Formats: sequence, C-alpha cells, structure tokens
Amino acid sequence: VQLQAYGGGLVQAGGSLRLSCAASGRAFSNYDMKWFRQAPEKEREFVSVIRWRDDSTYYADSVKGRFTISRDNAKNTVYLEMNSLKSEDTAVYYCAAFRGGSVYWGQGTQVTVSS
Repeated sequence: VQLQAYGGGLVQAGGSLRLSCAASGRAFSNYDMKWFRQAPEKEREFVSVIRWRDDSTYYADSVKGRFTISRDNAKNTVYLEMNSLKSEDTAVYYCAAFRGGSVYWGQGTQVTVSS
C-alpha cells in the first residue's frame, strides 16, 4: 500500500483544514487507517484511527470533539477534518495503514496554525 497525504497548509487559530490520504494498492478497505502527527522536537503521536471492520473511530484526547476521521473506500481515501485549530496542532501529519503486523506510512503534510 502506498499512501499520499495532502491538504495541509497555513491556517489561523480557530480555522479548519481537511487532510486527505489517498491509498494505492489492493484491499484498502481491509486496513485500519490512522493519523499521527509530529511537532518540532517532539515525538510522533497518535491522532485518530478508523477501523476497517466497522468504521469505528477513536481520537486522542487532545483532538476529541474537534477532529473527525472518515474514509471513502470507493476512493481509497481517508480524511481528517480538523476544526477549531489551535497553535498546538501545528505539526507534520502522517497517515498510516495497519493490517496485522504490517504498517505503511505516507510522507506527511505540514499543518501550521498561527495564533
């Protein structure tokens, strides 16, 4: 599975962005899809997951209520809708596909929130 994340950019605090992650390859619908982020000088952290089996979702406490993950299996794409953005959301955002012991990462897209 190859992943291409896009949609990042510069936004003012309180604004919104929608990230997309397009997947190529087979069986996208059978992968749990996750978003992570990495801020400067910090470790990569989990943001959200949408599970392939039932489309259940889970969010990090820091983004709960502000971010929404979704997927369109027909388009092989997973989305991250980000609202009420804060300066602390500034990071490179990565999408990743998980299945069994396999993990595939996208290249990341920069999100910068100005205060």
